[in-house]
Amino acid sequence: MQAAVELKNISKNYKETKALNGVSLTINVGEMVSLIGASGSGKSTLLRHISGLERSNTDDSYIKVHGKTVQENGKIAYDIRKIRSGIGFIFQQFNLVGRLSVLVNVLVGMLHKIPVWRSVLRLFTGKEKEYARDALKRVDMEEKAFQRSSTLSGGQQQRAAIARAIVQNADIVLADEPIASLDPESARNVMSLLARINDEDEATVVVSLHQVHYALKFCKRIIALKKGRVVFDGPCEEVTAELLHEIYGSKFAETGIFEDLKDITKLLDTEPSFDGTKEKVEVIA
Repeated sequence: MQAAVELKNISKNYKETKALNGVSLTINVGEMVSLIGASGSGKSTLLRHISGLERSNTDDSYIKVHGKTVQENGKIAYDIRKIRSGIGFIFQQFNLVGRLSVLVNVLVGMLHKIPVWRSVLRLFTGKEKEYARDALKRVDMEEKAFQRSSTLSGGQQQRAAIARAIVQNADIVLADEPIASLDPESARNVMSLLARINDEDEATVVVSLHQVHYALKFCKRIIALKKGRVVFDGPCEEVTAELLHEIYGSKFAETGIFEDLKDITKLLDTEPSFDGTKEKVEVIA
């Protein structure tokens, strides 16, 4: 299979903390993969390295995305901006500009495709706006297009962020704890949208999650990190109570989640009912 992401010997030190420790792995085109692990295990750091936002501390290391070098031997590629245009990044805190409309925030995903002078003036063509509205429709947010982003709920903001990744036409979507601050219903909606992007757009999706049951439900492959190392990489069916105990420790085991994990995933089988209201939004010219 063709590799979407290749990592070799990636390490990252922050003073005395080793965030990543010799990570090597390959993610194939079209996979939907979940990174799991306790806080501080290196999930977010790994995603930032893949997108070229962080660089490895080690020689004899590289990261490639669709065969293009993102970084090598601790040096970011000179054409990283061009490479990054094909990588969608969805953040835990949404990264929307609150004073701007939802539509304009989504259009930001097109900035790499348009001249600088138009991006500075936020001038978009009718065709570009139509494309952004279509993306909002896919995430059931078309009625919110002209609403200020700051007025949206957390789940709605994350869906707008996903629409921004859709208009970017990214081959790879990286999602860093995208449901950490959301209620269960909104979390399920967001994960369903990521799964649809993976299926319908054939995009490779890598998502870091604390919620193991969502990882097991929506992702076929699980990569578990502990203290910056990969301690498990395989299909979700092979995730065991012993593995989760190793990753999360005894306090996690005491919650009883091991016994309930498979039953919880069954609760996610129903179709998502988006949390957005259907009130009419005034369109301002």
